[in-house]
Amino acid sequence: MNLFLEKLLKTDGGWSSLILRGVLGAVIFPHGAQKLLGWFGGYGFSGTVQAFTEKMGMPYLIALLVIAGEFFASLALLAGLVTRLAAAGVMTILLGAVTMVHWQNGFFMNWFGNQAGEGFEYHLLAIAMAMALILSGGGRASLDGALHRRLSAG
Repeated sequence: MNLFLEKLLKTDGGWSSLILRGVLGAVIFPHGAQKLLGWFGGYGFSGTVQAFTEKMGMPYLIALLVIAGEFFASLALLAGLVTRLAAAGVMTILLGAVTMVHWQNGFFMNWFGNQAGEGFEYHLLAIAMAMALILSGGGRASLDGALHRRLSAG
């Protein structure tokens, strides 16, 4: 097995990684489904691209990567497939959201509706979860672990 695949797929096999990737994938999935499919009250692909490019001034390619990244990385996390890559994608998207939108609103979520928007505390938690997965891999019951075992044996 080449060194890149070894680093990408190797995992600690732990329960904590399974829990982290399951929760992070489950939390990010609805956001990606809103943007790509219009589920959960979202705008769907066209509406999201329009909002990102026209209202936020985001280049089309970045808008496309954010939409695809949230949706497909969440599915990859749930399956434990290329966990480190998926977690890095989610982390990058969330760092972009903090810097472009949420930083100006401060740390706290807008629990009582008295701020201009949402703060970045949620993002910080999800970024930390993604960082832990980048370090540990997919953990128990991950496709990464199964692929690593299979490629190492053959």
